[in-house]
Amino acid sequence: MPSLSETIARLAATRGMGRAASAPSRLSEVTSFGSNPGALRAHAYLPDVLPRNAPLVVVLHGCTQSAADYDHGSGWSQLADRHGFALLFPEQQRENNPNLCFNWFLPNDIGRDGGEAASIAQMIAALVDAHALDRRRVFITGLSAGGAMAVAMLASYPEVFASGAILAGLPFGCAATVPEALQRMRGQGLPSEAALVGAVKGASSHRGEWPTISVWHGLQDHTVVPTNGEAIVSQWLGVHGLDAAPSETLQVSGHDRRIWRDRKGVAKVEAFAIERAGHGTPLDGADGIGVSGAFMLDAGISSTRHIAAFWQIAEPVEVTAAEPRRPAAAAKAPTPSSLLDLLPKRLKPGKAAASGPGKIIEDALKAAGLMR
Repeated sequence: MPSLSETIARLAATRGMGRAASAPSRLSEVTSFGSNPGALRAHAYLPDVLPRNAPLVVVLHGCTQSAADYDHGSGWSQLADRHGFALLFPEQQRENNPNLCFNWFLPNDIGRDGGEAASIAQMIAALVDAHALDRRRVFITGLSAGGAMAVAMLASYPEVFASGAILAGLPFGCAATVPEALQRMRGQGLPSEAALVGAVKGASSHRGEWPTISVWHGLQDHTVVPTNGEAIVSQWLGVHGLDAAPSETLQVSGHDRRIWRDRKGVAKVEAFAIERAGHGTPLDGADGIGVSGAFMLDAGISSTRHIAAFWQIAEPVEVTAAEPRRPAAAAKAPTPSSLLDLLPKRLKPGKAAASGPGKIIEDALKAAGLMR
């Protein structure tokens, strides 16, 4: 395992490689949505034709990305044009996190009614009210740190969401400090299934129906190892009270898909294991939805289209059982996000330890020019 000094040296050497040039934005900024305790920005996309009571999809970008970058790569606004749903893109600011990562593990940012999670909840409420959207069809998805934050939103505000989709993320409640988060990303020291389930159920007073969930993870992801995807699956199987054995396992465009259904046959949890894929969002380069690039992987399968179909806001994706498997493009410069996912926001009392491992990492990153 690389030492901390080796990791920081590698980060310094690759600084600036993880982010492509910003894409032209199709989004409009939302400037007033509440007290915004997490100091996030908000962007929205509304198709020219938006039906009454349209669904809302909340999309959380990964580290080093902007909202516009992630929309351009994933193709969500293209799909919204086809199917008539609204989009909300919360966006991190460098004042909170120098590498634009959502602070997915800090208790003050992922709990109910505080920090970044509360800002995202305020954005949702404002957009739903402003455009008369369907409160029963609000969905959330995210990549990497955005995926981990999406899990936090599902846990802390389960009554808000019908479903979520997590790409290369981590389970809710698995870490609360920088050293713990580093370990969990490597798959080390993950809490037991019972503890993970308890974390979700203890995050709110919710006693109603829980959101369904779709989990996507590349089998060659060395930034957030696939063990984390399996931990998310186990966490939400426990939340839904489902057996560990899937109801159905099949091949979709050369990738394994597992489905867990309730007694009524409703799919509550699904999981895609993406062959030969690293850290990023799986795309199908042939379908015209999204653009491959840094952390946007041409894996021969469109996660965007399949997720929308799972949520029943788009038509099912037609696939041929005999389709050959296609290798996924490797993510560019994954190392920066693997450590910088963990950088805390403004180091105020209660946000990070003033000494100890977290302080050591902070000082080292500042010395390397990777943190202000």
